[in-house]
Order: sequence, then C-alpha cells, then structure tokens
Amino acid sequence: MSQSIQRAAEILELVSLRPRTQSEVAEHLGVHRSTALRMLQTLTEAGLTRRHADGHYGVGYRLAGLASVAAEQFDLRNISRPHLASLGRECLHTVHLAVLDGSAIVYADKIEQPGMVRLYSQVGQPVVLHTAGVAKAILAFQPAAVVDRMLATHAFTRYTETTLTSRAAYDAELDRVRSRGWSVDDAEYEDYVNCVAMPIRDARGNVLAAVSVTALKARADLAALEQLLPRLDEVVSDVSRAIGWRP
Repeated sequence: MSQSIQRAAEILELVSLRPRTQSEVAEHLGVHRSTALRMLQTLTEAGLTRRHADGHYGVGYRLAGLASVAAEQFDLRNISRPHLASLGRECLHTVHLAVLDGSAIVYADKIEQPGMVRLYSQVGQPVVLHTAGVAKAILAFQPAAVVDRMLATHAFTRYTETTLTSRAAYDAELDRVRSRGWSVDDAEYEDYVNCVAMPIRDARGNVLAAVSVTALKARADLAALEQLLPRLDEVVSDVSRAIGWRP
C-alpha cells in the first residue's frame, strides 16, 4: 500500500472515532501540520471528511453514504463460511456460527463433516441460552441491560447433571467467560455433546456473534476441544477483522 493511501486510511479511521483537529491528525501520522492539512483538504473535497465549524474534522457525508451501501454487501454468514469450513476440515468436528438477533441468539450457519453423526442444531433455530456455548460467548460481552432483558423470563431448565439452573450460577459463568475470552457447553443440554466457543466483534468492537466447535464427547471431550482454542481464536479474529474490527 502506498504511503499516501495508508495515511488517508489512517485519517479516516481516526476521525471516525471522534472529530479531530489538524494538529491531532498530524501528531497521529507523525507529519507536519501542513502535510496533514493538505490530506484533510483532499479528503474533504472528496466528501470523505468534513470540516466542522470549530475547525475539527469528522466523517464526511459521502463516506457515511458509501458505508451504508457497503454494509449491504457484508453478509456475516458469507464472510465467515470459508473460515468455518476450513476449521471444520482441520478438526473434523461440527462448527457453528450463531448471531445475536433481537432477544434471541440464533444459529446462522453450521458446518458438518461427511460421515459424522449429525447434531440436533439447525440453522435458523434459536439456541438454549443457558446451555449453549455460543450464547455464553455472546452474552458475556453484552451490556448488563441486554443480558437482563434476554434472561428476565428465561427458565433455567435442567437438562443434564451439568446444566446451570440459576441466574446466579449463569452470571458467575459469564464472568469466567469474560475473563478468559472463551466459553464451553459442558454437556449441559445433551450429556453426550460438548463444545467450546469464542465471540466475533464488529467494527466498533461489539460482540455480535460467536463460533463454536462441537463434538460428541466420545470423540472429543472438553480437554480435547480446548486444544483447538488457539485455532478457533484465529478464526474469530480473521472474521472480526473482515467485518471491520481492529484490535
């Protein structure tokens, strides 16, 4: 990437966070104020930035319009599928993509391996919030008000010996997920199935989805699945970057 394009991209990312002064842009780029001004003027002429009355530069109306149009081309399922398929081929387990959809968390994609036992999960089907690893991976990083709303009337039904059956136990589990960055389903819905999961972040750093690796316990227990966490982390990081997240 040429230096001028790289600097323009950095300016757009910088002013998208909040309006900046010419001096702030120059300091960020490590250039003279006159250089920063020339770049800001060029971007402003193109409608990608705009100068506020107080002299700060923010996102231009044209850029906002382009972003709106571009967003229509970004389908999380299509973007993530190659990454999920590659992970599935490597580990030979089922890989799920789940998304936050209003007051539910729904399976958006499922990668199964030929010849393997098919799991109960179905694309378009809501997950069981208190048992699914993908639900924990998503809810652990939501605002408290969102979690309260989604769990307000949720029944913590016991399905197996390891099911979390109270809000207090579930909140404690979300704390653990938040701390370590990944979640599990320790045979909490079906006593012969377990999984590990990690969150996907959008351009603002908000968690909007999660990916899980799910297996029959007879093929891979939690200890075995946890060995896949470094690779799973690569997958969710790659997908997150593809939709605009920057660490």
